[in-house]
Amino acid sequence: MTSPPPAPARLGTTARRLGATLALAGGLTLVAAPASAHERWFAELADGGDWGFFGTPLALGATLAVVVLAVAWRLVAARLPRPELPFLAPLGRLAPFVPRLLAVHLGVALLALAVTGSFLSPAVPLEEVPGGALAGVVEAVIGIWLVTGVRLRAAAVGVALLGPVALLAAGPVAVLENAAILGIAAFLAVVPPSDATFGRVDPSPERLRVAVLLLKSLVAVTLVTLAFSEKFTNPEMARNTLQAYPELDVFALVGLQVPVDTFVVVAGGAELLFGLLVLSGAMPQVATLVAMVPFNATLLLFGTTEVIGHLPVYGLFLTLLVYGSNPRTAAAVAWLPSRGDVTDLVARLRPRPRTAAVATATV
Repeated sequence: MTSPPPAPARLGTTARRLGATLALAGGLTLVAAPASAHERWFAELADGGDWGFFGTPLALGATLAVVVLAVAWRLVAARLPRPELPFLAPLGRLAPFVPRLLAVHLGVALLALAVTGSFLSPAVPLEEVPGGALAGVVEAVIGIWLVTGVRLRAAAVGVALLGPVALLAAGPVAVLENAAILGIAAFLAVVPPSDATFGRVDPSPERLRVAVLLLKSLVAVTLVTLAFSEKFTNPEMARNTLQAYPELDVFALVGLQVPVDTFVVVAGGAELLFGLLVLSGAMPQVATLVAMVPFNATLLLFGTTEVIGHLPVYGLFLTLLVYGSNPRTAAAVAWLPSRGDVTDLVARLRPRPRTAAVATATV
């Protein structure tokens, strides 16, 4: 039986791990601030698909740096305890109520969008949606249903059925930009609130990790898509946003003058990084606290529209923070399926050959 390392050695190891975590978090904070606003809601629209901009050395270099940072983040997280910030442990007590709270986030968002004349996103007016006002009524009804917390698995299916309508109205890119909504619906389909007080539910670890994986994967799709559709392949829209709202240029606020296209690349890189960190699920407490800074910094600038549009993402933040603060659920947040997990899933889904019954007759 091996004895534990002496106290000074343990303290030194802890200090090194904490230092690496703080360094990564600090670097993430520095690049995060420009990525908070959803440009399509506020700026003059511009045609995307400018892959030539993404092919520049600056954009490619930033993308490579983001991938390296995301990998480093997960490697550092593997050497830290879970939860990584023990003082947030009281938040973990909310774990049984997360599905109910997540449903309220999505329900309020859908209801508010319907009331303000939008469909699934502030960028999609109801008049451009097949069915128009009727689609808005359906959206509002599903929103109210989600807020009630009653039989939400069926409501989650209803949210998923809104996707094809959005596809007809705004195209596939818009659907990908709002995949976070489908992520919440998928989570609620797997782990819906119960009929107990406040919807309390204690799912099995296996069911919970599948639900969280679906949620964070689809939210990551939203963030990565936005990094490309509004920045890396649509620099003109990003330039329009910065021209209309120069307050977003955090570099100028600290006395640094950088080219506009450099700002666009940094903003796109930050959004891409958030997407990868959400998908990773590593160090969810630190990642969420850092991400909340830019996502809340623009609320005073953009107001109600920003709050409504980001409610699904705020729901994700709540989910990661609460589950990541509970020792029983923290592992589910960081779980990514291994090759063996995928193989087992395929084997379960593969249809089994039917065995023909052999009838015997007695003479």
